[in-house]
Parts: sequence; structure tokens; C-alpha cells
Amino acid sequence: MRRIRESLRLYFENNISQSKISHALNISRSTVQDYISRCTIASLSYDDISKLSDDELEQKLYSKPAMSVDTSGKDMDCHLIHKELTKSGVTLRLLWEEYKKDHPEGYSYSQYCWYYQQWRKTLKVYMRQQHIAGERVYVDYSGKKPCIVNRFTGEIIEVELLVMCWGYSQYTYAEAQPNQKLKHWIMGHNRAFKFFDCVPQILVPDNYKGAVKKAHRYDPDINQTYTEFSQHYGVGIIPTRPHHPKDKAKVENSVLIVQRWILARLRNQVFHDIDELNRAIARLLIDLNNRKMQKLQKSRKELFEEVDKPVARTLPEQAFVLREWSTPTVNMDYHIEVNKRYYSVPWNYYGKKVQACLDAGVLTVFHSEKRIAIHNELKKDYSYSTFPEHMPPHHRAQYDWSQAVLLRNAHTIGPKTEALIKKIITTKVHPQQGYRPCQGILRLASTYGNQRLEAAAEIALKYDFTRVQQISDLLKNRKDIPSEECTGTVENTNNIRGQSYYRTNEESI
Repeated sequence: MRRIRESLRLYFENNISQSKISHALNISRSTVQDYISRCTIASLSYDDISKLSDDELEQKLYSKPAMSVDTSGKDMDCHLIHKELTKSGVTLRLLWEEYKKDHPEGYSYSQYCWYYQQWRKTLKVYMRQQHIAGERVYVDYSGKKPCIVNRFTGEIIEVELLVMCWGYSQYTYAEAQPNQKLKHWIMGHNRAFKFFDCVPQILVPDNYKGAVKKAHRYDPDINQTYTEFSQHYGVGIIPTRPHHPKDKAKVENSVLIVQRWILARLRNQVFHDIDELNRAIARLLIDLNNRKMQKLQKSRKELFEEVDKPVARTLPEQAFVLREWSTPTVNMDYHIEVNKRYYSVPWNYYGKKVQACLDAGVLTVFHSEKRIAIHNELKKDYSYSTFPEHMPPHHRAQYDWSQAVLLRNAHTIGPKTEALIKKIITTKVHPQQGYRPCQGILRLASTYGNQRLEAAAEIALKYDFTRVQQISDLLKNRKDIPSEECTGTVENTNNIRGQSYYRTNEESI
């Protein structure tokens, strides 16, 4: 603006020619001429120019005459154009040609585009993204979390809030979940699709670990369970770029709306479980989707029913059945960990990565697409499921001493031995505590024979002997062998006092 003011001062105040002004200010003569022409068109004198600020002078010299955006005179409906452009394959050129057929005296193509672009500027900034009808659903968890209260302890527990919305209509679904584990993520999608009663073409999640194992700008690694889910419903998964929240601006805005219109309304209510909280959210969700949006003058539900749902995919008859996949590494004890529970695989896979699939209470383990093990799902954390056939030979020999094997071996020796083994096992807090003592007792048969061990077992049952050392002492000291009855008399009877001796003494007394 300094050069403009100086050019006009030299021309109007000092009457210097345009050529000399261009040499003095080191600008072209045509530029000086442009400054003077604009000032003449704006009907400004130098006194007027000196009273104006830089912004005001720029507006006087360079502002374009205002043009009306009112298109009602030639029947151009910008709302209809905007809605039609969301449909696949529809362009402004096509809409203009259809418009000209019905209105031959209507706007030219350039005017048609200009008026539409001017109308679009009156909408919110997020409408710059072109959302095709029925194409995308955005998914995210809310940063602000609802709470439930333990009815017995009074503990306040934060829970997660899942939000899903359609790209064009912003039709929204929300539910509370205990945590962000994969099973809640997948089942939340199932319930959302049932709520929508249709399926989009593309799902756009954040880089949440349950959806994306490894984030990448160009080629993200999608979780296998989430991939199976998408294949079941016939949808594509396109995660947002890492650290680019604008890629999912729709759901970010929907999360904010859910926080304001649902969570804020529930702030003074107390809920004791997730189901109770979700019932309250569902009631307010209906009101949210039926509320009219200010710019478009239609509710989310109306836009969804008119635009998104007619072109969305049909919901399959069968809902997706959750199959949870993981890729654990076989530990040195030939077990893998799945959800803090341990399952055996053949010992020769030690150190290798395998694929574990948990489906309807059954865990199946694969290696290179070959099934190598199958287990029933364990119910308790830190518990083990071990199959003997998965053990190396020397481990299996030790493991074979199970209760059934011990009783079977004892039965071959005799009923008393079997009764003693059963007694030892049943008197222990944990049956496994009796396995090694039973092994020790049964091994005595190899030293003393089955007949003697059976006799020792009878004595042990009579006197409540259950320790290995006690049974061993019976056999070592030959207590199991019955003593012969004594039928002989003592040969030297001179030193034996007879019956007459005691009678004589009694008489003398």
C-alpha cells in the first residue's frame, strides 16, 4: 500500500508523469497507470485517499461489485444440487445439462457453477469433504467417558463410549462398553449395523489396536478378526492416517455432539451397570437423530432415510459370529498364552509363531495354515490345558503316572494295594500330591514282589500307614511274613519253678 499511496501522491499532488513515477518507484508504467485508473473509477481524490486507512483504501480500489446469490428467479435449487452430487457418478456438468433441458433460458454453465460454489460457502467448513451417499461409516471411541457406580462398594468405574456415524447424513449410533477389547469392538459394530438396518461400503476406523495391528500411511496391517468381519458384511476397511484427525472429522464432530446432547444430559444420573446406561443412551440417541440440523433444515434420520439408506448395502440375515485371532509364540514349555490362559501345542513347534483362533468356546491353533492343536476354552485365568500327545517322550513318561494309571497298576498287584493307593490319593487336598508317593509304593513290587507288597498293603490299611518309608520298613523287616506257631518245649527244665513251688510258699505264709 505504501507504493500505491506514493504513486498517487506524485501524480495528483506533484503532477509528475507516469513514466517518471515508474522510474522513481522502480515499478512498471502499466502498474502506475492501473493505480490511477482504479482511483478514477472509485471517484477518489487525493484528499479522500489520505483520510482512508490501508484496509479501506484496498477495499475501495480492489473490491468487486457484490453479486446476488439468489437463484430463485431461474429455478436453480442449490440444496437439490448439493444432495445429487453425493451420488456416485453425478457431476455438475450432468446436473446443468438436465437443468437446461427444463429451463432453456436458465443460467450458462459457468454461472451455474459460480452460484453453486457461492452457496456452498454458506455451509460449515466440514462440508468441504465430498461424502458419497451410502459409502462410509466413521468409527471412534469418545475421549470423554461415562461412568457407572458399583452398587455394593460405591466405586466409580469409567467405561468406554463407541460412536459410529454415516459420512453424508451424520446418522449416529452410540453405546457404552466395559473396555476397548476386540470382542466389544466387534460386537459394537454388529449392534450398530442392526440399528442402521443396512451396511456401508467402507468403514473408516481410527488406528485402534483392535482394528489395526500396525499403522501405516499407505499399507496398514488390519487385524485378522476385523478382516473376517469386513468379509462377512462385504465392506472395505480404510483406517485414517496416523495423527490426522481431520481424516475422520465427521466422527470427531459426532463424538462432540454425543458428549453434549447425551452425556451432558446424563451427568446427574447414577447407573449401576452397562445395560442400564445403554438404555438411557438409546433413548437420547433417538432425540439426537431426529433433531433438525440448522443449515440443511433436516434431521439426521431424514437425510439417512432419503440419501444413505437407499444406496447402502443390505444387511445379511446372519450376524457375524466373533472369532478372536491372535499370533502367540510357542513357549519353552510348549504352551501358548491366549487371554491369560495356556494351551499346549506339539513340542516340536517351540519358538515358532502360530495363529490361534477362539471361536464359540473352542480354541484352534494353526501353523502355516495347518491345524496343529484344538482345545476347549478354559474358563479361569492362568489355568492350563495340556495334552500328553503334545509332550516330548521323556515328559510323557513322567506324565503317564496319572490317577487312572496308578489305580490300574495297583489293581494288577492286588485289591489291598489298590485300596491303599486310592486311600493315599483321596486323602490329599490335591490328588496330584499323592501321585509321587503312590509311584514309590508301586515300585517296591519290583524289589519284594507283588505277593509281599499286597501283604504289606493289608497291614498298612489296618494301621493307617500311608508313607512310602513306612511300607518300605514293613517289607525290609519282614513284618509282612506271618510268624510260625510255637509247638515245642524248653529242653532244660531244671531252672523252671514248678506249680508245687508256689503252693509250698503259700502254705508257709
